[in-house]
Amino acid sequence: MKLRDYQIKLSNEATEILRQKQIVCLCMEVRTGKTLTALQTAQNYGAKSILFVTKIKAFSSIQWDYDQMEYDFKLNIINKESLHKIDDNFDLVIYDEFHGFAAYPKPSVYQKLARQKYSHLPMILLSGTPTPESHSQWYHSFQLSDNSPFKEYSNFYKWAKDFVNVKIKHLGYAQVNDYSDADIIHINRRIKYYVLTFTQKEAGFTSTVNEMMLEVEMKPITYQLVERLKRDLVVKNSQGQLILADTGVKLQQKIHQLFSGTCKFEDGTSKVIDYSKAEYIRANFAEHKIGIFYKFKEEWNALKETLADKLTNNLDEFNSTDKWIALQITSGREGISLKAAKYLVYYNIDFSAVSYWQSRDRLTTMDRKENDIFWIFAKGGIEEKIYRTVLNKKDYTLNIFKNDYGIKNSKEDYNTTRIQRFLRG
Repeated sequence: MKLRDYQIKLSNEATEILRQKQIVCLCMEVRTGKTLTALQTAQNYGAKSILFVTKIKAFSSIQWDYDQMEYDFKLNIINKESLHKIDDNFDLVIYDEFHGFAAYPKPSVYQKLARQKYSHLPMILLSGTPTPESHSQWYHSFQLSDNSPFKEYSNFYKWAKDFVNVKIKHLGYAQVNDYSDADIIHINRRIKYYVLTFTQKEAGFTSTVNEMMLEVEMKPITYQLVERLKRDLVVKNSQGQLILADTGVKLQQKIHQLFSGTCKFEDGTSKVIDYSKAEYIRANFAEHKIGIFYKFKEEWNALKETLADKLTNNLDEFNSTDKWIALQITSGREGISLKAAKYLVYYNIDFSAVSYWQSRDRLTTMDRKENDIFWIFAKGGIEEKIYRTVLNKKDYTLNIFKNDYGIKNSKEDYNTTRIQRFLRG
C-alpha cells in the first residue's frame, strides 16, 4: 500500500504545524484518505504510542490501514464513549470526526473528559465537515488542546463576546441566547495557521451522484393511523397500547415513524406495522449488492425479517461476502466506506442536513464514476418533504413540519380535552 502524492505532501505540512503548534486540524473531504494522512503525520512526528478516537464502525478500516503500512508506533483505537476506560500513557492523540466533540454553548461530557485526560498531548484533529451546525463549534473543538488558538478564553461565553453575534431565540414563552451566528472571518484569522483543507476535486475525484426517488404504496393501516393521529393526537390499539402525540415534536416523530411502517408506543415498546418498504427492496434489488440506510430501530427489524440471511450490519462481513448491509443513518454516516455496494438505498431519511450530505458519500472512491442512490418514499408521506429541506442544507425542524402540515397549534394546545375524552373512551 502506497500513499498518494498529495497525502505525502499534506502529512509533511501537517507535521511541521504539529511541531510548531502541538495541534493540527486536517479538514479533508470524505474518501480523500485523511486516516492515512494522519497516521503518516504521526510517523513523521516520531510518536511511539498513539490513541486514535473514532467510531466503532471505523475500527477495522483504520486497523487495516495501520497494518498495511507497518508503522513504527503502537496504535490504540477506541470510541469516545470508552475514553473513561483508558489509562495508558500516549504521546499523541488523533480525534477522528472531531466535530462530535463540538457541542456549544456548553461542552459535551466527552469533550470535558477528553480535555481532562489528554489536553496536554500533541494532537491531530480530523473531519470532512468540521462545523456542520455552526462555526461556533470551532471553540470546543480546539479546546480539546491546551494549545488552542483560543486558549486565552477560559469558556465559550467569554469567547462568544469576541467571535459571535449573539441573538435572541424565542421558544414559546421563554427566550434563550442564540450563539450560532459566529464571525468566520474573524475566526479564520486565528485558526488558519492550524488548519489544512483538501477537497475531492483537488484529489482528482470525478464521480457523479445520481439520486432517484422511488414511491411505495403503503398499506391502508399506515395512512389510517397517520390521519387518526393528526386528528385525535392519540391512537389506542386492541392491547391498550397508545401512540401519543401530545406535543408537536411527538406528532412530527410519530408521523415520521409511521410512514416507514413502524411505531413506538407510549409504554416504550415498538412494533413493525407495515413491511411494504422492506418488501419493495427485496423485490427490486435482488440482483444487486446494496447498502441500506435506515432511521429507526424497528426498521432494522423489518429489514431483517424480510431479507433474512441476505442481510448483515457487520462491515467486515459485508466486504467479504455477497451479503447486503443495513446501517442506522447517524452511526453509519461517517468514517466508513460502502464502496463494495453497487447501490445505496435509503429506507428512511433523517431530519439532519448533516446526515444527508455525509451519508450519501459512502459509495465514493477516486476511481468510481457513478454513485447511484435510491430513496424509498411512502406515497404521500413525509419523506419527500424532509428531502426537499435537507437538500437545501437545512434541518427539518418542528416549524417546517407544522408549516408543511398546516398545524397551527401552540405547544400548550396539544394538551387538549379531546385527548382526555379519547382516553376516557
